[in-house]
Amino acid sequence: MAPSVDRQGYWGRPTSTLDWCEENYVVSFYIAEFWNTVSNLIMILPPLCGAIQTFRDGLEFRYICSFLGLAAVGIGSWCFHMTLLYEMQLLDELPMIYSTCVFVYCLYECFKQENSISLFPIAILLIFSVSVTLVSVMYGALVGCLVMRSIFIVTWVYPWLRALCYTSLGIFMLGFLLWNIDNIFCDSLRASRQTLPPAVGVLTQFHAWWHIFTGLGSYLHILLSLQIRSTYLKYRPKVKFLCGVWPTLHIEPQKTS
Repeated sequence: MAPSVDRQGYWGRPTSTLDWCEENYVVSFYIAEFWNTVSNLIMILPPLCGAIQTFRDGLEFRYICSFLGLAAVGIGSWCFHMTLLYEMQLLDELPMIYSTCVFVYCLYECFKQENSISLFPIAILLIFSVSVTLVSVMYGALVGCLVMRSIFIVTWVYPWLRALCYTSLGIFMLGFLLWNIDNIFCDSLRASRQTLPPAVGVLTQFHAWWHIFTGLGSYLHILLSLQIRSTYLKYRPKVKFLCGVWPTLHIEPQKTS
């Protein structure tokens, strides 16, 4: 975590229980942690586009909720890192739990009838999300459920989806590694940024990289979940690359025989 000595800015003294390693109000008087803020764009814009595409394809509402949940995480994280206020910290942490609950539901209910709703897992996830107060433990448990279920499916059911599964997991874990480095070696990172050129020093904002990699990993996980579901329902999913770079999933309306 960051040392307590930082500049004051538009939002005043931080009231959040966490203050990350990026120096406060260095880039902008109006944004406490500039790079930790703008890096959330990857969790906002692509998921919104994904939600629109999922709606156009006429797919189940749960997958629209998955994309919108990831976008909510990005918006909440943007507000938190911009202000470092406790109220915005909750806006960051709680959507992480609720959106991951949606991910878990989608992946564990992927082999059911189309448009079916299972109330029992929904109730379990709701109880879990409101009863466990330690956010890190809750989030870790939910992610663990996703990892185990994903590996099971690509090992025993759809092995041709292994590349997408392990790419998603690897990118997410890389972000988690950088998050830990940012926490453990904060003093060293801050000292190095005093001597490095600004364009190089920004690359050591590892919490911002955590946003980028976990945002991309989570987005790819939703694509994986959609691939699994649409394949089970005998649709023909196709991965297309926007501008030749960004992966999107398109579902043809006709089912295979």
